[in-house]
Amino acid sequence: MSTQTLPDVDTRPEGTDSTDDDAPKMFHYVRKNKIAESAVMGTHVVALCGEVFPVTKSAKPGSPVCPDCKKIYEGLRPGGDE
Repeated sequence: MSTQTLPDVDTRPEGTDSTDDDAPKMFHYVRKNKIAESAVMGTHVVALCGEVFPVTKSAKPGSPVCPDCKKIYEGLRPGGDE
């Protein structure tokens, strides 16, 4: 019995420069306690704006934020994450 290593094959479509094609166009505000659960279990979260999705990426400083989520968040009273 023998094994063979296959050569790397680029399966990306022609002209694709980015390796992060599935990057969200904008990030949403979500309850903090639901983020880890979604990332680990694959469950869906509901953003403040009503968007429903599984958490697959984390926002980095300067990432675009959903304007509806931001407006709702800024209108919330300060307090806990309940």
